[in-house]
Amino acid sequence: MLIFIDDSGDPGFKLGRGSTSVFVVAMIIFKDNLVAEETSLNIKKLKRELNFRDEYEFKFNKCSRELRIKFLEKIKNYDFTARAISVRKELIRSPILRSSREKFYNFIVQNLLSHYEDNFFNLATVKIDGRASKIFRAEFDYYLRKMINNLTKKKIGKIKHVNSRTDSLIQLADMVAGSIRRLKEASKNDYDLYYNIIKNKCHIWDFE
Repeated sequence: MLIFIDDSGDPGFKLGRGSTSVFVVAMIIFKDNLVAEETSLNIKKLKRELNFRDEYEFKFNKCSRELRIKFLEKIKNYDFTARAISVRKELIRSPILRSSREKFYNFIVQNLLSHYEDNFFNLATVKIDGRASKIFRAEFDYYLRKMINNLTKKKIGKIKHVNSRTDSLIQLADMVAGSIRRLKEASKNDYDLYYNIIKNKCHIWDFE
């Protein structure tokens, strides 16, 4: 099993002063490696159709409405599932989580994986956007394995921090996460436009 994780929003708590009110982490789950490869290839073909360079990175916040729709229509029929956690940050009361972006992020990702753990086969490979520092990545890996794996069953085999600019399936996770955050914030007139394209693939857990 392959799992690709990305987020939308930011993990900060300067609410009303620049931080987003909603934070979403989405994971894209492929049970078949070949399907994952086909989906990635199809995203690359879309770049060619649009006359984009191969290095172009699909990011929800940087795409136009038209481009978001084209992307989601392009991938909606492939065999993957999306699981996401949506957090209204005003509901987070823990001083520790509110004071540390890293601890909050780790906590939310761990909760997402734990909430849907029945979806995992043994030794799933998890790929996540590798923008963070090496120190944070090491702490993240240790935290995740400690919280998810146990003595009787290892749910996660490998954790890979990858470059989102070169990984089309991390870009897919970004586009799905962005679609879900747009839905949950409901502050713009296209709030449900993108989610409606992929809603039959998605399950969203509203964290409380």
